[in-house]
Formats: sequence, C-alpha cells, structure tokens
Amino acid sequence: MSLPYSALAECYDRLNDHVDYHGWANGLAAKMKALGTPDGALVLDLACGTGNITLPLAALGYDMIGVDLSPDMLNAARQKKGADKVLWLCQDMRAFELYGTVGAVVCCLDSINYLTGRIGLRKCFSLVHNYLDPDGIFLFDVNSPYKFKHIYGDQQYVLDAEGIYCGWKNFYDEESGICDFELTIFSEGEDGLWHRFDENQRERCWSVKTLSSLLIACGFEVLEIASDLDGTPVGETSERIFFTCRAIKS
Repeated sequence: MSLPYSALAECYDRLNDHVDYHGWANGLAAKMKALGTPDGALVLDLACGTGNITLPLAALGYDMIGVDLSPDMLNAARQKKGADKVLWLCQDMRAFELYGTVGAVVCCLDSINYLTGRIGLRKCFSLVHNYLDPDGIFLFDVNSPYKFKHIYGDQQYVLDAEGIYCGWKNFYDEESGICDFELTIFSEGEDGLWHRFDENQRERCWSVKTLSSLLIACGFEVLEIASDLDGTPVGETSERIFFTCRAIKS
C-alpha cells in the first residue's frame, strides 16, 4: 500500500489554493509570541506536507524544521522559494528524531487526526514533549466531531482545479470514530492525456477529553481549547478545535 499523499502530492497545492496559509502562519506566530516563544526561535512544523505553513513561518523569521512522512510532499516543498532555509526531514510523526530541542512545535490542518491509534497518538505527544524546550509551546488543531458527523459523514464531493479533477467519497463509522476517504484523481499531463490515480486515507475523530488526558499524561499543560487561533470558544457547529499547550519539564 502506498503512503498517504503519494498520489495527491503533485496536485495538492492546486486543490488547496483556497486555504489562507499565510493567515494560519500569522496566527501561529502571534500565539507563539504571546506565550513567550522568542523571535527567530527554532520551530518544528510536524506533518508539514508541501511546506505551505513552514515557509511562511520561515519568512517571519523562525528557524524552521519540517517533518513529514511523505517523500513526495517533501519533494514538492523543496522546490519552493525559500525552501533552502528549512531543514526537511522525512520521518513518521510517531517516531521522529531531531538533533536537539526546539522552542515550539506546530501541527496543522488536522494532521493529528491521521493518527488513528491511541498508542501512536501518545507516542507522538511524548516525542513532541521530549523535543520541546522547558515551557515550549505545542500548537495543533483537529477536525471536530461535528465535522466528522455532518461534513464528512458518508458524503461524496468533487474537487477540481486547472488540470485536476478529484472525486472524494467518505465512509464514517461514528462508533469507532474512523472515517475512510476514497479518492480518485485525474490529472492532465504535459502530453494532454489524463492520468488516473487512486488513494485511500483514514482519519479518526478524537474527543477533547481523550486528547486532553493524553496531553496531560505526556507532560503538557493545556492552556487553551478554542475553535480558532484567535481563541474563539468551541461551539456546537465548530469544524476545527485548536489546542494550545505548554511543555512542563521536571
């Protein structure tokens, strides 16, 4: 079985050009600054994908490390302007290794939901804590239970962009919290021919209670749980939940 985002890597940016990555980066930077992360600090972007948040954070002056499991996504990141200023590492977020500690870790756009097992999730949180400076900040978001049930559900969607067509079918099991995604991608090549790629992905809906208890068990203080980076409280129809955490070191 191929790694997630093997087929999507080539067209990922075109299908997601509506995402305000610079807005995300500015929000993360404001949050880190407010919590005492120094300007120019070493920051890890975990599950960084094609670097759409890594690179804007680097442009804001942070010394960035980007970790991702997909070599194809990292290859796309390395082709972008400013990529030579980032240390890119192809590693699993449940088993990554750094050369030392960092001032902050960010993990964006529901990457944590791709950790579908409790053991793997705990390993990830433990490693993040291990590689954070004392009082270092961990910022991440997850898709909410509302989004899994009402937006994903058993729905089907079509995404398209210039030279790209993506059919997206969801299968959500509310009891297990597992949502399977079946993607069929048609991409127009330079020869004018269309090529088909198929990819399966899986996310798990994690409750706030479970995430909070695991974070605390791994040595974090949960500072804030909100529906966006501005601190807006989580509501019944919030689609994302943002966690702001601080590493407590004995």
